[in-house]
Amino acid sequence: MREYVLTALVVAAITYVVTPFVRRFAERFGVYTEVRDRDVHSIPTPRLGGVGMFVGIAGGLLVASHLPTLHRVFQTSEARGALAGGALLVLIGAADDKWGLDALTKLAGQILAAGIMVLEGVQFLYLPVPRYGALSLGPDLAVPLTVLFVVVTINAVNFIDGLDGLAAGVVGIASAAFFAYSYELSVVHHFDRAGAPTLLTAALTGACIGFLPHNFNPARVFMGDTGAMLLGLMLSAATVSLTGRVDPNAVKAADFAPALLPLLMPLAVLAVPFVDLVLAVFRRTRGGRAPWAPDKLHLHHRLLQIGHTHARAVVIMYLWSALIAGAAVSVAFARSRPLLVLAGFLAAAAVLLVASSIPRLRRAHHV
Repeated sequence: MREYVLTALVVAAITYVVTPFVRRFAERFGVYTEVRDRDVHSIPTPRLGGVGMFVGIAGGLLVASHLPTLHRVFQTSEARGALAGGALLVLIGAADDKWGLDALTKLAGQILAAGIMVLEGVQFLYLPVPRYGALSLGPDLAVPLTVLFVVVTINAVNFIDGLDGLAAGVVGIASAAFFAYSYELSVVHHFDRAGAPTLLTAALTGACIGFLPHNFNPARVFMGDTGAMLLGLMLSAATVSLTGRVDPNAVKAADFAPALLPLLMPLAVLAVPFVDLVLAVFRRTRGGRAPWAPDKLHLHHRLLQIGHTHARAVVIMYLWSALIAGAAVSVAFARSRPLLVLAGFLAAAAVLLVASSIPRLRRAHHV
């Protein structure tokens, strides 16, 4: 655990120190986010913040590779594959932040980055099936399923990058919850505690912590597509890598939960952006537009529309993410008292729902 904490702190420190230099670089070369009708900021803001996060993650993984325990992670190529795929997305994201790329070009880059990870061994090995146990996947199914999962996760994170500090905070919460789950899984099932998914989420948590002071409202720099795609790819890499840590031969038909939970966990810890993604795709296709066509109807936009301030809307999104992610992790390791966990979740959700609706309730009261 101490080596993971050290790695996260190193990543946070490097990201925090490097980001101002990245911001000045973006200012010098005119890499700004223009003010558009759907945006909530009123002045052009430098982008490329994801470069600082990538430098922090790379530095943290370099330190981890020399630590007594975590160096074992690098005996396989999973961490290197995630870093290589992230490097490609940073280059594509930087080009998009500067010149603006079309959606299909970015999609092709995301697929290529996912393919790089697959070549380095980051891919689904099986799918848990209720009553039947684990279904082993051949390359003809494993590769496209892995690529699809990576691309969906990348775009889910990209979709919520609409308010200062929102994407970094939500992904930071998600990666911290996933880190806790992955580490506890290794303890409970006696896996090697030096695992790629645990290391990747520790580094990702550190990158978000180091970047947030520069990005929280009012933001001095945006992560841009450079950062949003990097965060999505790293979290998806940790998820795919974690599924390979459970031995499918040990998964019985009557007890497939250990195999199923690694696949369900990212859906829980990233529930907010995934819900926003699904709603956006449904909303746009129903209106006859492309799924990637921008609008101003995301969940965070709706919080602003009902009367929340910018910072308060972000904090509410943080709280929803933390509540759902925390409940998922608790259920995974508190099976003896699931009803107690469910009751606590419902009570907290009710309070948070009222807090989210306060501006609307005030207007109704005054009327």
